[in-house]
Amino acid sequence: MTIVIKRTQVPLWHRVFPFLAWLPRVNRNTLRADLIAGITVALVAIPQSLAYAQLAGVPPYYGLYASFLPVIVGALWGSSPALSTGPVAMTSLLTAASVMTLAKFGTDQFYAYVILMALLSGLFQIILGVARMGVLINFLSYPVLRGFINAAAIIIALAQLPAMLGLKLEHSNHFMIDVLHVIEHAARTHLPSLAFGVGSLVALYLLKKYAPKLPGVLIVVIITTFISYKVGFEAEGGTVVGVIPQGLPSFSLPPFDPVASMHMLPAAFVIAIISFMEAMSSSKIIAIKKRIKWDENQELVGQGLAKVAAAFSTGMPVSGSFSRSALNLASGAETGLASVFSAVVVLITLFFFTPALYHLPKPVLAAIIMMAVFSLVDVQVIKDAWRTSRQDGIAAVVTFVATLAFAPNIQNGILTGILLSLVLFLFRTMRPAVVILGVDENGVLRSAKRYNLPKLHPNITAIRFDGQLYFANVAYFEEAVLYLVGADPDLREILVVADGINGLDASGVEMLRNLLERLEKSGVGLSFANVKENVLEVFKRSGLCERIGDENIYPSVQIAVTALRRKLETLDALESAGEDDEEAVAKEAGDAA
Repeated sequence: MTIVIKRTQVPLWHRVFPFLAWLPRVNRNTLRADLIAGITVALVAIPQSLAYAQLAGVPPYYGLYASFLPVIVGALWGSSPALSTGPVAMTSLLTAASVMTLAKFGTDQFYAYVILMALLSGLFQIILGVARMGVLINFLSYPVLRGFINAAAIIIALAQLPAMLGLKLEHSNHFMIDVLHVIEHAARTHLPSLAFGVGSLVALYLLKKYAPKLPGVLIVVIITTFISYKVGFEAEGGTVVGVIPQGLPSFSLPPFDPVASMHMLPAAFVIAIISFMEAMSSSKIIAIKKRIKWDENQELVGQGLAKVAAAFSTGMPVSGSFSRSALNLASGAETGLASVFSAVVVLITLFFFTPALYHLPKPVLAAIIMMAVFSLVDVQVIKDAWRTSRQDGIAAVVTFVATLAFAPNIQNGILTGILLSLVLFLFRTMRPAVVILGVDENGVLRSAKRYNLPKLHPNITAIRFDGQLYFANVAYFEEAVLYLVGADPDLREILVVADGINGLDASGVEMLRNLLERLEKSGVGLSFANVKENVLEVFKRSGLCERIGDENIYPSVQIAVTALRRKLETLDALESAGEDDEEAVAKEAGDAA
């Protein structure tokens, strides 16, 4: 039986305005649950957004702006009710690394290009979603993704060292050079900054371990901001968040530069893919726990519109946050209104509480970023990939090393991994397993080599081909069959157990025609058993059934084995009878003489 996955038909009106599908479910109970979840998430999102703005290389208030309108848009036009959209570490790092090659870090041009990156990456996601091409995300294998995330997490953590140490250093075009500069200037460490950074890191760790239900990030921010104000941290040379404009962000057209846009397109595409991978991971978990469906294409549109909204409201590229989405779900979020409430809390902060953030030390933001990315480092996943498949392990390791080597242009690392995984995939499919089968004591066909089994018959060889028979591997299949013919002078029949052949293209059809012709000249028959329906359809459409012979295509291995043995016995009997006739004729001729 073939399982066909059918997409639920969604009315056009709901595809354009997906929130119309869940708004009727809103009631007093869901409103209460969403309000609590929204406030809870906002208390974490506000300090995180400031930190991730620092990671992206833009002023802290860009992070707050990206936590307002984009959050609402992502919730209303996405498909996952508890997905929390906003600034995230990975997207912020990718943004900074991509823009750094086009403009000097910390300049107005840099800020303009960050906004432009939000627009371009958002448009990519919208196009992919509208074109129903969410399946393209599957081209990024899990080992490659984990190799990239591990390397990126290390880069993010090390990139916070200057802020943690209170060092003001120029950024170079290579990340490792920047790390060496930090080591060279370690003697100039600003001790109060180091105290704030390390102290915050320790406090965040302890709160997460011993009081995970408390808003640890908010607690640390409040305490360190108060201490910074009391001790005059800024006056002692420390760096603080400073003035954050009060009120709504300015809504305007994103600055568009055609030349810069062309250079940014590859990086924008990578940001679109990687940021959606994080959103997709969260959406899958939410769908499983809440037992609901989600639509990856609709989520692509929602995330893309959120990025575009960020570009029009002086924000930065956003994505679905894994940690905040988990908190949103754990806090009881029922609908997308939880994210709307979270955005309202951010808006209230923008109007009334931004002066309270003035004295927040930037080393504290660096500690928040470090704490957030520590959980991303998972070396065990790469080890497991290596044990499972050597090629997957190679892809993960190469991606990891390439990401570190290319930093800050880490998008080149993930592109290297994608390219390598595709090459390795083609390599695997070019030389799939061709297994010679033997028969065990129960009459079951199994690998003759692995289980040390005898052949079916002295004159019959059964093989199994594990893979799709297509242009990349037809030559390998033909070579394997002809090798069997050359290596066994007694071979008279080859049985292909075809349950491992999942597909057949035009190159495969042509190869089989030529192979049948060559085998006939050698006096060897070719037959098939357990042919899958889709492959059998190709046999019929292409005329291969007539060429092979319907009598040589068997519904099961048992029937094929029995039929081939009888065929050979009949042929042997006919040959024996023919030899007896020849001897009789010769004897009669001799007697006559």
